[in-house]
Amino acid sequence: MSVAARTTRVLVALAVLAALVTDAVESVQVGLLAQNVSYFTNQSTLMFVVLVTAGSALVPRRPPWREDVRGAVVFYLAMTGIIYALVIAPPQELLRWDIGWTGIVLHRLAPVVAVADWLLTPRTRAASPRRILLWQLYPLAFLVLTWARGAVTGWYPYDFLDPTVSSWPQVLLTTAVMLLSFLVVASLLHLGGGLLRARAPAPPGADGSVHSGPERSTPPASRLRG
Repeated sequence: MSVAARTTRVLVALAVLAALVTDAVESVQVGLLAQNVSYFTNQSTLMFVVLVTAGSALVPRRPPWREDVRGAVVFYLAMTGIIYALVIAPPQELLRWDIGWTGIVLHRLAPVVAVADWLLTPRTRAASPRRILLWQLYPLAFLVLTWARGAVTGWYPYDFLDPTVSSWPQVLLTTAVMLLSFLVVASLLHLGGGLLRARAPAPPGADGSVHSGPERSTPPASRLRG
């Protein structure tokens, strides 16, 4: 990974953390902290901050499952940006930049940077397609918990999940369409990881095998930068 890529991740993570803290402080002031932490946007972007922090701490030695976890977070951020653009934001807002700096960071900057980084960072190993389904566990849990809490408190973070705004048939239909879109986007990200860069060589013995014979020449450093 290049210094520029690592620096970009850290700077974006710091911007996301600043936006989350700002929103949280404002929510505390009006007594809405519980609602603030219940938004998919805030939870997924917080995952991004944790991922970048953990990645920086594990630079010398990264577990093989880290790429799958990173892909999951990228997927959640991608869906945050897509749902915001297609479902939540009014059409006239999409081309405007006067929506507040926290909204720009959380709904636009973080998703775009995360997806670009995923496409540009070389894969270190072949990933199993089953991670597409594993990536759906958090959205499904979020959905169930949102409906359970809403049934008790009467509050839902998004109108398209609120049966009191429309009806349960409408909510379930919208949810079914969204879950299908989640699977499609997850599949595209699974296939597109590192697509814009050549695959990085796996560490010796990473696949459990022991190689013998002459060593291969080391690829140019420019191909290994992410």
